[in-house]
Amino acid sequence: MCGIYCSIRVGSADHCVDAEVFQALSEQLRSVNGARGPDAQTSCTLRLPTSHPPRDSSEGQASGSELQIEFFASELMLRGRAVVVQPHQQEGDVFCWNGEVFEGLDINSEENDGAKLFGRFRLDRTPDSVPSLLGNVEGPYAFVFYDSSSEKLYFARDPLGRRSLLIHKPSPLFPYLLLSSVSAGNHPAYQFEELGTEGIFCLDVGLIRRSSDFVKRLDDCLSVIPRRASPAKFAEISRVNTTPPLEDMPLLDPFGGGPFPNAWSDAVDELISQLDRSVMLRVRDIPVQCGQEGKARVAVLFSGGIDSTMLAFLAHRHVPRDEAIDLINVAFENPRKIEVQFGGNSDMLPKRERKKYRKTGEIMKVAGGGTASYLVPDRVTGLEEVNELRKLCPGRTWNLVEVDVPYEESLAARSTVEAIMWPSRTVMDLSLAMALYFASRGVGRVRGSSSECYKAYTSHARVLLNGLGSDELLGGYGRHRTAFSVRGWQGVIDELQLELDRIPIRNLGRDDRIISSHGKETRHPFLSLSVVSFLARLPVYLKLDPRLDVGKGDKTLLRLAARRVGLVEASSRKKRAMQFGSHSARMEAGEGERRGDLVIRRLVDT
Repeated sequence: MCGIYCSIRVGSADHCVDAEVFQALSEQLRSVNGARGPDAQTSCTLRLPTSHPPRDSSEGQASGSELQIEFFASELMLRGRAVVVQPHQQEGDVFCWNGEVFEGLDINSEENDGAKLFGRFRLDRTPDSVPSLLGNVEGPYAFVFYDSSSEKLYFARDPLGRRSLLIHKPSPLFPYLLLSSVSAGNHPAYQFEELGTEGIFCLDVGLIRRSSDFVKRLDDCLSVIPRRASPAKFAEISRVNTTPPLEDMPLLDPFGGGPFPNAWSDAVDELISQLDRSVMLRVRDIPVQCGQEGKARVAVLFSGGIDSTMLAFLAHRHVPRDEAIDLINVAFENPRKIEVQFGGNSDMLPKRERKKYRKTGEIMKVAGGGTASYLVPDRVTGLEEVNELRKLCPGRTWNLVEVDVPYEESLAARSTVEAIMWPSRTVMDLSLAMALYFASRGVGRVRGSSSECYKAYTSHARVLLNGLGSDELLGGYGRHRTAFSVRGWQGVIDELQLELDRIPIRNLGRDDRIISSHGKETRHPFLSLSVVSFLARLPVYLKLDPRLDVGKGDKTLLRLAARRVGLVEASSRKKRAMQFGSHSARMEAGEGERRGDLVIRRLVDT
């Protein structure tokens, strides 16, 4: 995992770019991208002469100019035994890679995937070869590749958008192009947006060099190569199976203990196999950090729900048995929740006394000397579920890392989180980002059992498994049940296709920016394109059945798979959003309900 940054600008006074201002901006972007890869950082700059006629120097403008392309990359070593420094460079070609190759290309555990891809890019330099090569890559990625022979700059994200890449397109006020894994917050000198995943972007640098106006000619210089140009296995996201079940399909309760159809049984076995392989590919061959021998190399973002518990169990199969696995469980001190408990509808305080407890500090005092309960819903299920894992997987050290976030600490971190998540900026973005920020930091406490004392603990695991994707693929949201009640099975099929279509434009880029700010990498076993393809082609009735109760009819296939491997308690847990399970949402006391899609009121300015 890495941070990558690329800037392109004309190094003259043609557009009155203040060199000092631009340099300061570049330094900020290098710094925030450097945090993503603490093991190595370096940069290089190409200076290419422009060939358009010089302007009249008597008007105070430069008589000549050059195109400056800066490449910066940081490195988080998650392969091999030695750090490989980026950007990769050879004979004028430059490659910045932020990704992991899990399937498709033959790369052994000692090889650097970025270096190998760079070599493959240089073998065949035609525009058609780029989508063809990437279509054989399964794994999250974002990259920038400059081909000096054709003077083309290629950049893209993987089809699901699992790695962040932001773009600022040149404007009259800010006439430079920027590509960056992360922003420096709400800065006046750029207008970042998430790069789309619809194809491979190609910038004709040669045409820019011959153009007299970079800003006005950008559309002529920038094109998108569609992924469907390649027939390769991982070129595009699979489409959902559109075959509806028979209208008179009987209602079966597969949780009743009796036998159920072979098709369902086969699908359960195949799901376990697919997920098991996906987890295996994401936890094997992680190098041991210096000074961290014997410590956990893998952690799970752990709520105690079915998704995270299933991933933890499967990781147990492939992580050495004498090595711990960290289960990171985050809980927030939430004044609004405490107000409801102590000053809301309860009779613990007289009505006329309640007003004076509206202020956060007073609410904390009522709660008990300034210490609020961290027994949020996710903590309760996390404590319950780690016991099931300990019974099912004896001999494994399961570190339930209880990350407790005091209200004042969450307030202090808010401006930092807002800056990292930018350009995401809604109420829901912030509540989810706060939970991921503190969870990925991994600072908390652990104990071996309920009879032991707590001790301070910081998780240094660089790989964090995340259960995101299961609800979208297996019908875990309430809207799938609503779709069924309105339009039957066809409504569910259409909703599942919408879920797949929306994955690249929703949360993955934001989550990557937040988690990677701590020098960690999140990996999504449910979002392996192989797993996505398997689940997409399954008939809808094998994945869910909205006719069954909540906790059975949603993600039915996954619940059956959890039961098959022995996770009986986890198999019945109901869906709960992370921001509500951790109490990271709606923290301000005395405020009413706020819609999650509202833009947050204040955003940090750098």
